[in-house]
Amino acid sequence: MDHASVERALAALAVSGSRKLDSDCDRLARGYVAEGVEPQFTVPSADFATDPYLICADRYWNLRFRDSPSLYTAVDCAGWLTEHVAADHAEAVREKWAMGYAFITRDTVDSAGEIADATADIIAADRTGERAYFATLYHAGKLRADYAFDELAQFLESSPLSVSISHSYWDKPLFVALRALAAFGSRRITAEHARSLFETAWQAPGRTREAVDVALNGVAISVEFAGRGELLRTHAAEAVALYPDDHIFAYRLAIGQRLCGDYDAALDSIGAALRKLPRVGWRVSYDLLQQQYRLEEQMITYERISARHADEMRTAAAQHGREVAALTERYRAELRELADSTQRNQYRSIEMVALFAAMIAFAVGSLNVTLSGALSLPGRVGLIAELGGGLLLFSVTILAGVWWITRRR
Repeated sequence: MDHASVERALAALAVSGSRKLDSDCDRLARGYVAEGVEPQFTVPSADFATDPYLICADRYWNLRFRDSPSLYTAVDCAGWLTEHVAADHAEAVREKWAMGYAFITRDTVDSAGEIADATADIIAADRTGERAYFATLYHAGKLRADYAFDELAQFLESSPLSVSISHSYWDKPLFVALRALAAFGSRRITAEHARSLFETAWQAPGRTREAVDVALNGVAISVEFAGRGELLRTHAAEAVALYPDDHIFAYRLAIGQRLCGDYDAALDSIGAALRKLPRVGWRVSYDLLQQQYRLEEQMITYERISARHADEMRTAAAQHGREVAALTERYRAELRELADSTQRNQYRSIEMVALFAAMIAFAVGSLNVTLSGALSLPGRVGLIAELGGGLLLFSVTILAGVWWITRRR
């Protein structure tokens, strides 16, 4: 491989369009793989969209990992990166490569025995810990992509490979974010512990783009807990403000807004994520991400329709409830009026019976006095008046007694 000619070709590609840039870098990278040699040029930036040196190197290692998705390849990649990527950009490239190559090889998780064998070799040959750190991120990325949360938590906290870098790298924001993601996804770890790790990663001074992505990913796929939607929506909005052209953060924001019931805003965010998807390049699987984002869009639409239907049903039920309550009260009032009327009629009937009984008694008594006896007319009149007064007093007493007895009823 003529390294000088490759560098001249890459320098010329710096002014090429995106399609020619991608295709030519892919051709050059395949040439390196075919001849079994590593690129010798230096990568000057972390711009995966326009830097031909980084694009070519990225494609080369992509092909290497697809051919041999092992920790040994990760160690080789980490060593090359340390020697050939500018120091100012090494961290960003390291994290993007580790997470990206882990995702594309997620169906090839190393066994415990393979990890143990590789760990011994890595620790023996690695003085700085950079290779071990890259290998740790790479394997953790596979477990993350496979949703193996408990295995991820155990690997990060107790595996010999991870323990070997504990003093130098465990405080890295991405490493803490991976622990937070494992805690969010696990049913054995409390949400409080997961949120504590999340806040630690989020507030870290050296927080990187990959750390932000992994931390938000943890909340998005988390077991449900109180305040999950608001936590995701708030921090995803901050990520969108920091990385306005990044489609993944618009997607995370849409999920948070959906969880909070803010469906119109969620549709706007998922629409923005779809528009920001790059149409070229091999780092992004356009069809896969588009399908994933379209599915989220459908979920938002479905939940918005369901919520609107539920609101309509609650409104109808409340309106119907008020109508039923009013109707019930009217029926009760009518029943009370009917009962009162019936009781009043009963009481009037009793009073009328008492009155007629007194009148009959008076009539019988007065006739008996009038038609018999030897009293003179003035005497009879006086006797009748006396009898009538007594009967009248008797009638009044009877009526008063009936009223007093029935008034409480």
